[in-house]
Amino acid sequence: MLDNLVMKKYYTLAEASELLGKSKETLRRWDREGKLVAVREPMSNYRVYKKEHVDDLFSNFINPSLEIESVSNFTKAKKKYSVLELFAGAGGLAIGLEQAGLNCVALNEIDKWACQTLRKNRPHWNVLEGDIKKFDFNKYKDKVDVVTGGFPCQAFSYAGKKLGLADARGTLFYEFARVVKEVNPLVCIGENVRGLLSHDNGKTLEGMISILDEIGYRVVPVQVLKALNYNVPQKRERLILVGIRKDIEANFEYPKPFKKIYTLKDALKKGALYDTNVPKSEGAKYPKSKIEVMNLIPPKGYWRDLPIDLQKKYMGGSFYLGGGKTGIARRIGWDEPCLTLTCSPAQKQTERCHPDETRPFTVREYARIQTFPDNWDFQGSLANQYKQIGNAVPVNLAKEVGFSIIKLLNEIYKELKLK
Repeated sequence: MLDNLVMKKYYTLAEASELLGKSKETLRRWDREGKLVAVREPMSNYRVYKKEHVDDLFSNFINPSLEIESVSNFTKAKKKYSVLELFAGAGGLAIGLEQAGLNCVALNEIDKWACQTLRKNRPHWNVLEGDIKKFDFNKYKDKVDVVTGGFPCQAFSYAGKKLGLADARGTLFYEFARVVKEVNPLVCIGENVRGLLSHDNGKTLEGMISILDEIGYRVVPVQVLKALNYNVPQKRERLILVGIRKDIEANFEYPKPFKKIYTLKDALKKGALYDTNVPKSEGAKYPKSKIEVMNLIPPKGYWRDLPIDLQKKYMGGSFYLGGGKTGIARRIGWDEPCLTLTCSPAQKQTERCHPDETRPFTVREYARIQTFPDNWDFQGSLANQYKQIGNAVPVNLAKEVGFSIIKLLNEIYKELKLK
């Protein structure tokens, strides 16, 4: 079977699942329905998928000519709505919300280079630089409509049957909840990685919802949004946690996904997403040993395209473990969305190689894939800039979430006016 996989004739269930962005159970259902039929690999009799069938199905997913775009999440704000952002990073979420029509009154961020990026690009923004633990936000009480924050995913220590705010002390989610309690906004929005769903067997997310309930917020059913469904040429996912103050009767609707999927070509070349080719900029470089390996990888290929002896050498012990690991030694193709960007483009075994040149994406290419505007100037060293971009919420995804927030606030203020 390995020899056949090296020749790229077949994909395992894990590989097909990762490449298509669908769960293994979905692929098993498609097999039963005849949509993507698994076959017996000749040598091992193991059930696999023919490469050509998987590639054809993937092409159908991303071919914009197959669908007529009709979705729009645009909603005009009925008044000037304000946002206080925590853990702001380099501004991906803030820019998107701004583009949607929300007004950012203050942003807190501990990383000095990210703060310099925010000040450089938006001199009028009130950037509160430093550890969130050292800030008192009571002056914003009842003066801010929304508190947002991309808090890190940290486990809690449970004390009693129901987790309360005091039990989360010492974590950054505690600080997020503390600020929400101090400010008393109409709505709070948290964002995180998909892994929060399963973190500590789901107890971490359950604890967060319990804490928000304790401080007076009803949490909307949590969803994971795929960035590629919201005009982002990248297979990135973000979990969105929405809390609405309990004294308010209003419903939050997640943004509707778009049918058109943008690709790396859309990100880096003049077209529907950008009206110019990507600007030239600095970029990281691979060491000579990495270049020798990546030169053997074709566009849309990965480590299984290497000779078997080189596979074993490059992968080490991971070679014998399960899973497709299709992001390792990966060269992105022009006609597909990019895999999720990391904070270090040249780090071992999370390669995102340029389609034509054997190199990582440059800073401006990274920014394009995250849908930052070309004039958004990142501060700090090359490594600092990559880290800021890699950690960001994609701007276009944030904008669509912003429209959903505006729709919710329009409804809330309409109800408040009627009371």
